[in-house]
Amino acid sequence: MSTEHKIILGNSQRMPEIADSSIQLMVTSPPYPMIKMWDTQFSTINPQIAKLWQTLQANSQEETVAQIYDAMHKTFAKVWREAFRVLIGGGIACINIGDATRTINGKFRLFPNHSRIIENCEKTGFTTLPYILWKKPTTKPRYKGKGAFLGSGFLPPNAYVTLDCEFILIFRKGKLRKFAPNNQRRYESAFTKKQRDNWFTQIWEIAGTRQTQSQIERRIAAFPDEIADRLIRMFSLKGDWVLDPFLGSGTTTKIAIQNERNSISYEADESLIPLIRKKIGLEQRACKLSFMTREG
Repeated sequence: MSTEHKIILGNSQRMPEIADSSIQLMVTSPPYPMIKMWDTQFSTINPQIAKLWQTLQANSQEETVAQIYDAMHKTFAKVWREAFRVLIGGGIACINIGDATRTINGKFRLFPNHSRIIENCEKTGFTTLPYILWKKPTTKPRYKGKGAFLGSGFLPPNAYVTLDCEFILIFRKGKLRKFAPNNQRRYESAFTKKQRDNWFTQIWEIAGTRQTQSQIERRIAAFPDEIADRLIRMFSLKGDWVLDPFLGSGTTTKIAIQNERNSISYEADESLIPLIRKKIGLEQRACKLSFMTREG
């Protein structure tokens, strides 16, 4: 099956290139709020966040920390509203997100990103479905912060639980997607019993993508091909359109091509184009691939 793939170099808070109710599935892994390596990216997208960080340095007030966190998720909320607009009735949205732990103003705390996204997506109109916990293999906890362990060794009560899971949140727009009887594309897109039994469980144990020493590749922290592959096959048919508002290294486009889906993606950082082309590689020979640049 010949497929089409569009990569738009611009901010996904607006998606004027996509018509209402024209996309069947969204699969994405955005930058994680309150993870330090993404502070600059959030500040670039939303200058208000940069000003709030400057204010925090000056006043060290807890109220400012909350304002920064709120501003990051309000930035995301604009993307989720656009995703809701472009998805068809019965369309599915899958968002891979991790919570964050961070010490700010001398206080170690959790920032529960997954719960904020659920709250904002439900305000937008999405229905929340059972989510997946992606359990990453971690180094064995060791003493005094070496490895995954955080806290005071073997002495209670000041140790912390290790974050070794990320969330794959799943939402639906409206009611179940409807199909005519004996829809051929559904049968051609079927998965096996073994795949169904493995995929439709709440805990996935999948190794994270090994990054090179490139600063760009460390920063984008791409999710594994296997996660994109499972989600695309679970929640779309051959010939459907898949959206990724935060493309990063190009994983979603690559896997959409492999699974005979069309795709449209957004990436605000033009410096990632060579990495995206490298990621897609020879796959692009079997499809129509185009890049488009716009401001904002």
